[in-house]
Amino acid sequence: MVPFLLFCYIIIAMKYFNKLILTCLAFSAVILPAQASFTPNIPAATMQIAREAEMRTAKNVPISEIVRVGLSDTGFKNYDYNEIYIYGTDTIEIYNENSILGTYNPNENIHVKFDNGTYSIYRSDGSIIDEVAGPVTFTCPQGLLGVKGLKRAGKPAIYHGAFQLVKKNDKRFNLINLIEVEDYLKGVVPNEMPVRFGLEALKAQSVAARNYVLTPRTKSSVNYDVVDSVASQVYYGANTENPLSNRAVEETAGIVALYHWDMILALYSSTAGGYTESYSNAFSDPSTKDFPSEGKPYLIARPDILSQTPLNTEEAAYEYYKSRPDSYDIRSPYFRWEREWTAEELRKNLESTLVTQSSTGFVKPAFKKGDKLDTLKEIIVHKRGESGKIVELEIVTNSQNIKVYKELVIRRLITKDGKALPSANVVFEHTANEIGDLISIKAYGGGYGHGVGMSQFGAGFMGSELKLPYEKILQHYYAGITLGTKPVIISSNSAQQAVTQQFYSRDKKARIIVDNKFQAAKFTAVINGREVSFDLPKSLLPAKRICEIDISKYLDKGMNTITFYYPLEEGDKKALRLFVEVVKSDGTDDIW
Repeated sequence: MVPFLLFCYIIIAMKYFNKLILTCLAFSAVILPAQASFTPNIPAATMQIAREAEMRTAKNVPISEIVRVGLSDTGFKNYDYNEIYIYGTDTIEIYNENSILGTYNPNENIHVKFDNGTYSIYRSDGSIIDEVAGPVTFTCPQGLLGVKGLKRAGKPAIYHGAFQLVKKNDKRFNLINLIEVEDYLKGVVPNEMPVRFGLEALKAQSVAARNYVLTPRTKSSVNYDVVDSVASQVYYGANTENPLSNRAVEETAGIVALYHWDMILALYSSTAGGYTESYSNAFSDPSTKDFPSEGKPYLIARPDILSQTPLNTEEAAYEYYKSRPDSYDIRSPYFRWEREWTAEELRKNLESTLVTQSSTGFVKPAFKKGDKLDTLKEIIVHKRGESGKIVELEIVTNSQNIKVYKELVIRRLITKDGKALPSANVVFEHTANEIGDLISIKAYGGGYGHGVGMSQFGAGFMGSELKLPYEKILQHYYAGITLGTKPVIISSNSAQQAVTQQFYSRDKKARIIVDNKFQAAKFTAVINGREVSFDLPKSLLPAKRICEIDISKYLDKGMNTITFYYPLEEGDKKALRLFVEVVKSDGTDDIW
């Protein structure tokens, strides 16, 4: 049996394998005389055996990693199905685990029902194809896959890659899109950032989105890595691709943001309001739920204008968010905003939202269904982050004191017309009567979203109006990063003896960064078809075990392919960790 992960790669590779076969057939049609053409009569059973052998032995696996995306319904509310209709824009192939069930016509709706742990698969005329235990995989080697009735951005949703139906329980299954990362990003970038922001901002978004899908903050499910909604990244598939955003993905292909050898968690949001916040002041620990969480050195609070002092006092936050200072995201409609409530309106809202937000564990004491909120006196902010983002506040009534923590909880707590606050970068003005009861309250705020990492509107301004390249945008929002390929390990292990990566180079400049912890003498790389051997210096000092090798003279402008080979003569006790660096950290906060 083919290992399941390898099978996932193979089904994607089939698309490229079949293109090769078609090319060969077209070539033979040209060079053979007419009387030599023939149609072979091959028994169906033989064809099935051949296809399954092809599945087991295909070696044209994609260079880009495969990501598993959970696909929801049109309303993004449901990821669990008990039946579905799947079609392809060209001939589709259906597999049960690694065994092919058959090939079917373009645009034929294949009906799948699931019950008692069994998939019943039917053709459009109602005839049954098979009943199997799954997982069931659909491929469309020469086209795209779709789901009957599923729409994205008002269009039929169609997808690159493969579909896989994976059991969730005996009554429901998940629909998963198995897709190469680079193809996935083409369905993400134009839906996460307006294309009008320009090429450099779209490149920055491409790198951030690539990092995010390869290192999500939390895994969405045991069956898939990410989902197709704002809960992960907005992924609408192939029908929403755009030439400019596709170019941005292609011109950053293979490139991720790194901090000290690790891929960063590249968080981003619409609008920071002029000052980004540190990770620890906005997010709880995904495992322990501790808040504030442990910080990340590259996700720190940073103002757009470096002379701006921290906003962690009420006075500083009040002055900042009631004004419109210079900022990279000043073009955002949410750069500054206001909301206003009567005391009774806010009390009724809070009476409802306190119940729902108490389930997060960040409302203390918890507010239960049926509890009543007394007459409001004031909202007191006890702690702010450097950006002025509220970390802790207290709701004070005639008889109650309720503390609330964490920006997302606070935003969802204080609603207006059923909508959460755009951000927790907000200050409050109270109006009270002669005995101190609240009459009304007005909020002045800035930003939209969590405000950690890259501001998308800020990136658009920096790229389009300041004419800054994408690497400068990323280095402003993610402190101390370098840009390069995903770090890999080569060793004598059969799975690590050779590792291939592809990456885009704009200026034909790059270095291989090698961590030679085990003091290997050399290694070999094939760069764009040219084999090169690199000697490695040896040192017992940890600080000197990192080697930097300039490979600029071997690079092409555009896409490059490099394969690292472990020197087997070094034995099985050593390993090398390495990556290709295309942009070095400049070590400063100044993007100029």
